[in-house]
Amino acid sequence: MPKPEKAYKNIDFLNSKAARTVRILCEYEEPKARLEAAGVQNTIVMFGSARIRSEEEARTILQDAKDALANGSGTQDAVDTAEKRLQLSKYYTDTVELSRRLTAWSMERSGADYHVCSGGGPGIMEAANRGASLVPGGKSVGLGISLPFEAGVNEFTPEELAFEFHYFFMRKLWFLYLAKTVIVFPGGFGTLDEMFETLTLRQTGKIDRPLPTFLYGRKFWDQCLNLDAMVDAGTISPGDPDLFTVVDSVDEAFDLIVEALEALESSVASVEG
Repeated sequence: MPKPEKAYKNIDFLNSKAARTVRILCEYEEPKARLEAAGVQNTIVMFGSARIRSEEEARTILQDAKDALANGSGTQDAVDTAEKRLQLSKYYTDTVELSRRLTAWSMERSGADYHVCSGGGPGIMEAANRGASLVPGGKSVGLGISLPFEAGVNEFTPEELAFEFHYFFMRKLWFLYLAKTVIVFPGGFGTLDEMFETLTLRQTGKIDRPLPTFLYGRKFWDQCLNLDAMVDAGTISPGDPDLFTVVDSVDEAFDLIVEALEALESSVASVEG
């Protein structure tokens, strides 16, 4: 009789409902081990839409949509959508530059190292990883998620820091576990989910450490959020909107983020001293 298969080598079992807790634990322990091995202790998390493209790509998509409309194979809706994406491409450009500057700042200093961390996908996530890669020796983290419409982690994430999660909640744990600041760029349901979970954890004290949170793009967020209505209705407290700061340029975001991180370091040093 051949030896029975060991439980941890039984793929059918590991993929079964009975082993769900094992898979969840793997999505905690395996990233933890890899991040520690890579020396990642502090992250600058960037959330944002997967649909926002670089200006070059957005212009190509718009031209293709116009050509398709002209030859009868496209629609005006496709052209309108492509024009909106072109307008949003400025956020891709700004994300690349902010990530580049923050990575360069981190690598040039003698204090704690900070790694840009994104969701590993396309759009703003790609821009975040791309910006870090422009700095010689710069590395960033990509916390990907297995989705039917996304083809793995973007090319600008180094292999040793590219992750593919199955469970959204484990991915979000790793977004915030090492985060020292969070920047939220324009996005959709996923971005709002990540943003409001961050704010909820801070509001309720589940995250009881300072976590400076910034919303990038005043025009977009002013149109999408009406927290004053929630304050007026009494569903949030008057001070809750102070949990984040809205920024509107790379220069403003960079200065405030660096100021916040250096202030956190100083407060930690004074406590330890």
